[in-house]
Amino acid sequence: MKIEIWSDIVCPFCFIGKRKLEKSLQKFGNRDAVEIEWKSFLLNPDLQTDPSATSLEHLSKTKGWSLEQTLQITTQVEEMAKLEGLEYNLQNARVANSKNAHRLLQFAKVHGKGDAMKERLLKAHLSESRNIDYFETLISLGKEVGLDEENIKSILYSKEFENAVDQDMYEAHLIGVRGVPFFVFDRKFAISGAQADEVFDRTLEQAWNEFSLSKEGSLKVTEGEEGESCTDDGNCG
Repeated sequence: MKIEIWSDIVCPFCFIGKRKLEKSLQKFGNRDAVEIEWKSFLLNPDLQTDPSATSLEHLSKTKGWSLEQTLQITTQVEEMAKLEGLEYNLQNARVANSKNAHRLLQFAKVHGKGDAMKERLLKAHLSESRNIDYFETLISLGKEVGLDEENIKSILYSKEFENAVDQDMYEAHLIGVRGVPFFVFDRKFAISGAQADEVFDRTLEQAWNEFSLSKEGSLKVTEGEEGESCTDDGNCG
C-alpha cells in the first residue's frame, strides 16, 4: 500500500506531520508492506531567495505583524515541534525558494533515498537555519544521504527534474490539495494537516482494510478538525 505525501520543505507543520505518521507506522503491524512517496509542493513558487533575511523578518513584513507578534507565533510552533522530538530554530530560518531542493528530492527518490533526503532537507531548513536554495548546501546534504556528488551537481546546474516537481504540483491541484502536509493513503483516504495521532492511527487502519479487500473508491478526506498546515495563500497555522 502506498502513502503519498504532498509537502514543502519550508513548512514547519510538514516535519511535525512526518513524525506523526512515523509514530503511527511504528505501531502498525503491516509496516513492511507500506511504501512512502514524497510529493513536491511549493507554498510560494515565486519567492525570491534572500539569505540575508530571516523567516521572522519575512513573516513580519509580508503579514503585517509586529516582530513581537511574529516571535510569539513562531515560538508556539516551536513548542508544538518539541512534542514530536523536533528542535526548530524558526527565528533564524533563511528565506529561500524551495524548488531546487525539491529537484534534489526528486533525484533522491529515483535512487531510493527519498525519505532520507526529505528528512535532511527539513532539518537543514527548520532546525539548522541553512539556505536550502544554495547549491553548495544542497550538494553537501545530498552527499550526506549517499548521493553521488557529481550527479548532484549535474542535476542542480541544469533543469533536470523540474518536470517531476511540476507534475506533483499539477496532481495536487487535481485532487484539491490547498495546504500541506497532505497525506493520501492508497488514493482512497486522506489526512489534511498535522492532525492528532489517533487520526493517523485510524486512517492507516481504514486504508489498510480497504487495500486488503482491493476495493475501488474515490478519495475520502478523514473527518475531523482540520490539522495544522501551511496553505498556498501563505498562511501557516
